[in-house]
Amino acid sequence: QGPSPPIAQFGRAASAILGRSETQECVYYNSSWEKERTNRSGIEPCYGDKDKRLHCFATWKNTSGTIEIVKQGCWLDDVNCYDSSECVEAKESPDVFFCCCEGSMCNEKFLYSPDTQAVQSKSSCKFTHRKLMLSTSNPFSQKPQLFNTLLYSLVPVMGIAAIVLFSFWMYRHHKLAYPPVLVPTQDPLGPHTPPSPIMGQKPLQLIEIKARGRFGCVWKAQLLNDYVAVKVFPIQDKLSWQNEYEIYSLTGMKHENLLHFIGVEKRGNNMDIDLWLITAYHDNGSLTDYLKANVVSWNELCHISQTLARGLAYLHEDIPGLKDGHKPAVAHRDMKSKNVLLKNNLTACIADFGLALKFEAGKSAGDTHGQVGTRRYMAPEVLEGAINFQRDSFLRIDMYAMGLVLWELTARCTAADGPVDEYTLPFEEEVGQHPSLEDMQEVVVHKKLRPCLRECWQKHIGLVMLCETIEECWDHEAEARLSAGCVEERIIQMQRQTNIIAPEEIVTVVTMVTNVDFPPKESSL
Repeated sequence: QGPSPPIAQFGRAASAILGRSETQECVYYNSSWEKERTNRSGIEPCYGDKDKRLHCFATWKNTSGTIEIVKQGCWLDDVNCYDSSECVEAKESPDVFFCCCEGSMCNEKFLYSPDTQAVQSKSSCKFTHRKLMLSTSNPFSQKPQLFNTLLYSLVPVMGIAAIVLFSFWMYRHHKLAYPPVLVPTQDPLGPHTPPSPIMGQKPLQLIEIKARGRFGCVWKAQLLNDYVAVKVFPIQDKLSWQNEYEIYSLTGMKHENLLHFIGVEKRGNNMDIDLWLITAYHDNGSLTDYLKANVVSWNELCHISQTLARGLAYLHEDIPGLKDGHKPAVAHRDMKSKNVLLKNNLTACIADFGLALKFEAGKSAGDTHGQVGTRRYMAPEVLEGAINFQRDSFLRIDMYAMGLVLWELTARCTAADGPVDEYTLPFEEEVGQHPSLEDMQEVVVHKKLRPCLRECWQKHIGLVMLCETIEECWDHEAEARLSAGCVEERIIQMQRQTNIIAPEEIVTVVTMVTNVDFPPKESSL
């Protein structure tokens, strides 16, 4: 590279006078460049607000002495990087090494120098793009007698220390009902301010708020090479965070159609604490967001509906004899399109278990309040306050809301021979966007109204079958509603039925479907 321009040299000199180096560009490297479709390596210019400081960073792994760079590049304003001209990892034995520094290209070389006793500090590892330079000096090599004396003295002390540490670990393991999965940091920051990007030993950086809800906000964040979602709860909503963590921690909760759980973390001290819940991130967002911006084809409607029903059926199912134990039945209790996320291939996965309820044999469902959830999606018996506090009653409440979600999907489907309406929430025409409990009681309980099933939907044989399924989901009588497994079976059968009919024959005037035997209301799955 040639000499720096005079203006750039002056800028750097001015920064040096002010006591810090200005970061203008950093070495860039991404080990996941193929997956993320980015450049593999190069030089990255750094940009940011004028009142914010910019840094360079590097992350790497040390696998059996082999150094593997994970990422290098620019880093946003972070107090941990201030006035550090060298990129140095000071934590002892981290899972993933991370360092940051100030000054252009300062991350070209990165250093591991654990901040321990003087004996240990004489050994350090210095890395430059996959090259390892290890310099060690053994202070005992010329004094074997001193070494032996110290060795015999230290072994009993270390043994006692190990016993004390193990006892403390056992105490913490049994006393803390909800220990953090990820190591917390000390930043006592609020739920709407991005905390420090350093998360224990793993660099996690909050990028932008994607949603706000009753229990806090959801951030898009970056954890090493992957994007994740971080749901931030204020301390007053601890019970919701705790309940969601408990539900995710149940045996058998890993399923393609349930949101993938990564971990939890507590941030801050004393009462100034935020509670984090970290899950997989899906770029399409919620079903609500997707339907606002997109229409869906018949096949897309079938795929989303089927995977949603499959997820809810699995959630509702009591499964003994799993490898890790017994999966109890779980009622969601806040089923709505906002709590259904879509993966890149439009596979649905169910999220937000803050109000969920588990049913374990021989155990009470706990101190349960019946009238919870989102008013718009509340079943008639919830609005009336007339719930039978049994497992099946709660599962049927979920199925009522499932019928409304299927209606939202149908209303944005292009299969019918007619215009597709703009996206609206269920009952939005009747009660607007912010209904009261009394509004919903009047419409759903007293007038027994349901969202309108359009006349043009009756001209598509598949939509006719789907409309019948929707009506049986939101039936006023809870005992008459379909199970989630039955809905899944019906959608599979519905798609088969339309696939064997020529496309030009699907859209026709249908007065009644008489040649289709639907599965029973309780699934045989």
